[in-house]
Amino acid sequence: MTEQIDSGSSSVVARTRWQQHPAMEWIGLAARLILGITYLVAGILKARELSLTQMDTRAFQILPYDLANIWGAVMPFVEILFGLLLIAGLMTRMTAILGGLLMIAFIIGISSVWARGIVIQCGCFGNNGKLPTTAAYKWDLLRDVGLLICAAWLVSWPRSRFSADKALWG
Repeated sequence: MTEQIDSGSSSVVARTRWQQHPAMEWIGLAARLILGITYLVAGILKARELSLTQMDTRAFQILPYDLANIWGAVMPFVEILFGLLLIAGLMTRMTAILGGLLMIAFIIGISSVWARGIVIQCGCFGNNGKLPTTAAYKWDLLRDVGLLICAAWLVSWPRSRFSADKALWG
């Protein structure tokens, strides 16, 4: 179910028909915007209160104290950068790879505290002032798995509608 494209003297195997369907670019746009806006909003909310973000990062009890503080101070700005790049559609595949790895780290962190019976405020979207409950972990994990699926889609099909990548490199 593949097509052959003759480009002069060389022949290139084209993508299967479903991969060329116009809906693929729209799905890519949706994945880019969902992941990008999520990263941008989460990063901004965390950056507004860095000391609380550092405290939330330490609460996972995974990284050494000083490293957790550094990561808590840097993470919001990494998320903002990923969000801006994804919304613009610039360096989409690389940003999706790095964003997907970050999402895997978040999934591991939430799973770890849940498995160890530690009840914390995950700080995923800043500190919202709500009392933490273990019941929230399943929703945090489902959200992060959904975002990981968006990242995986963009790694496989990075070209999408209204993207800087497509405008610059076709």
